[in-house]
Amino acid sequence: MTVYIDPPAWPGHGRLWSHLVSDVSYDELHLFAAGLDVPRRAFERDHYDLPSHRYADAVAAGAVEVSSREVVRLLHDSGLRRPKGRVVRGQGVPGRSS
Repeated sequence: MTVYIDPPAWPGHGRLWSHLVSDVSYDELHLFAAGLDVPRRAFERDHYDLPSHRYADAVAAGAVEVSSREVVRLLHDSGLRRPKGRVVRGQGVPGRSS
């Protein structure tokens, strides 16, 4: 299992955040996140948002440190990228209940 994390550089809610991703499957990503006790609500489309104080925990658990640009490339190349606003088959329109 290889999961990747970018540096905590994304501001929000008074904190800095990292993105935790897999280049294999969402199942792999969910399993890794569950092992860190990261709540499922932290999953957004194709990644988990992880606050900066959990970055070292993810790396210690085996997440590979990569740049933010590399996170996007890994998701895109694996076919797991889900950009904001794009409808995924069978999931309806983002932000609307089906």
